[in-house]
Amino acid sequence: MMRWMGLLFSLVICFTVAGLGGRWTAGEVTGWYQRLERPTIAPPNWVFGPAWTLLYALMAVAAWRVWLTTPSAARSWALWLFVAQLALNLAWSWIFFQRHEIGLALAELILLWAAIGATTIAFGQVTASAAWLMAPYWAWVSFAAVLNAAYWRLNRG
Repeated sequence: MMRWMGLLFSLVICFTVAGLGGRWTAGEVTGWYQRLERPTIAPPNWVFGPAWTLLYALMAVAAWRVWLTTPSAARSWALWLFVAQLALNLAWSWIFFQRHEIGLALAELILLWAAIGATTIAFGQVTASAAWLMAPYWAWVSFAAVLNAAYWRLNRG
């Protein structure tokens, strides 16, 4: 039972972050964001909801897989990195969609990308399956950085 409670806890944490970020985003998609010049590489807006839902679910399962392992310094470090990257993930939504600071959001996204990488590597040192579960998220945020840079380039003046 405790094993499954750990998964539930991980899902609640990840989807709480998703919900907060989504709340900050939703009100701006039909307003400020819609008025931005759109890069040609930008996917349709409907893609983001399903993509992020899948990514948050994969993140939650990855963290849970790490949590299931024997307690160790490596496990503790990996889970702290996971929490840090979640905080950076949430901060990006606020900076981009609430503050409308596209350039600052890009700088923050580079930090997020590095934190995801560090988390993925740390997860891999604990259990390889968790690192693989983080890989799609890291790839998506790599694309998001390119997309954020394109929005900044087109809309900075």
